[in-house]
Amino acid sequence: MTNNLETWVYIENHFNHVDPSSLQLVTKAKEISDGPVVAVITETPNQNLESEVKPYGADKIVIIKDEALNEANDDTIANALVELAKKDLPNAFLFSATVTGRSIAPRVQSELKTGLTADCLDLRFEDDLLIASKPSYGDNVMCEITCPKTRPQMASVRPNTFKAVEATPTSEVVTANLAVKVDDRITIDTETPLVADDTNINSATRIIALGRGAQSEQVIAHAKAVAARIGATIAVSRPLTDLPEFSHEQQIGQSGNTVAPELIINLGISGAVQYTVGMQNADTIVSVNTDENAPIFESSDYKYVGDAEEFLQGLLKQL
Repeated sequence: MTNNLETWVYIENHFNHVDPSSLQLVTKAKEISDGPVVAVITETPNQNLESEVKPYGADKIVIIKDEALNEANDDTIANALVELAKKDLPNAFLFSATVTGRSIAPRVQSELKTGLTADCLDLRFEDDLLIASKPSYGDNVMCEITCPKTRPQMASVRPNTFKAVEATPTSEVVTANLAVKVDDRITIDTETPLVADDTNINSATRIIALGRGAQSEQVIAHAKAVAARIGATIAVSRPLTDLPEFSHEQQIGQSGNTVAPELIINLGISGAVQYTVGMQNADTIVSVNTDENAPIFESSDYKYVGDAEEFLQGLLKQL
């Protein structure tokens, strides 16, 4: 156990920029933590990621700065975070459940011999006890998981579950005095940025989501035509992932992705909670369903009771 009530947030470094999901976690940590919130950055001497983090109001920024972190693999980054945590064991340590976060967090957890709740949808504290919520039992039950006996309490959270909000800028920035232990079992020769395409829904600002009631070839074709005209990305609810042209990467919901676009248009989606929790942070929600009592309308800013194909044809004429 520890008397240190700090909540640490690992700030992901992607191609010399902070991953937005890390800033979302800083905002959430500030909201729920009674203790100080510390943003932990790993970077090379010529990087300045702290300038991107300061506006979001962490109480302190701690920087692990070392040339060895240039193109470092996940084990090397985890080694650095473990050494930092051993010096001043925090109460909680939060990661974003990105590909990188899902790789680094369990490495840190294993070395610190503590608990990790992965892929969470919500967090809260009761005194100093972190309570992490995540779906279970086939996504039909939300369970709450705690780690009462060891510290730090660790959790990874799905990107776009929370919103990043600027606050009073951070004034305390310190550089950690530690040597980074390089793990050379895996080396990175080259890195290629992920190019946004029609399956990259996490960063999409506009989304057209298709459900069971919009799975005909004609509806899908018209949805793609509308998406092309408004710069939207196609997403689906879980039933449509069985179709050969869609994949799990395009799925919204508890067992898929959590998105926060400026606009989402739901077509033929009934609105089960397993789906709505994945898109409830959208700025504007438009839903189309033939059932006027469909649950999706309760989460929508605008609703159209009618056929998805009819709606799309009308929209195409307007566009």
